[in-house]
Amino acid sequence: SEELVESGGGSVQTGGSLKLSCAASVNIAGYYCMAWIRQFPGKEREGVAVIATDGTTTYADSVRGRFAISKDNAKNILYLQMNNLVPEDTATYYCAAEGIIPECYTRTDFEFWGQGTQVIVSS
Repeated sequence: SEELVESGGGSVQTGGSLKLSCAASVNIAGYYCMAWIRQFPGKEREGVAVIATDGTTTYADSVRGRFAISKDNAKNILYLQMNNLVPEDTATYYCAAEGIIPECYTRTDFEFWGQGTQVIVSS
C-alpha cells in the first residue's frame, strides 16, 4: 500500500525556518501532483503548495515568496522549505499525492495523505 510519512515539524520563533519532508513508499514520479496542505487549529484545511510531474509549482498567496516546495524523485521525497515563519503559519502540515486527477493546483482533495506534522510558530 502507498504510504506518505511527514517529518521536520517543530516549534520556532517568528522569522525562523523549518524544512518539512515527506517520504513516500512508492515512486513519486508516478503522481500527477504532490502537495502540502495545512490545517489550522479548529479550522478548515488550506492548500499551501503543489508540485506537478514536470516540476511546475503553485503556491497559496499566504505563503508565496516564503515557502518553497520541491521533490527528489530519486529518493521519493517531497520537501517544503518554510522561511520567515509567522504565528499565522501554526498548523498541522500534511503531505498529499494525486494519481488520478491530472490537474495540479492548490486544493484540499487528494487521493493519498500522510499523517501530518505539527508546526508551531511563537511570537
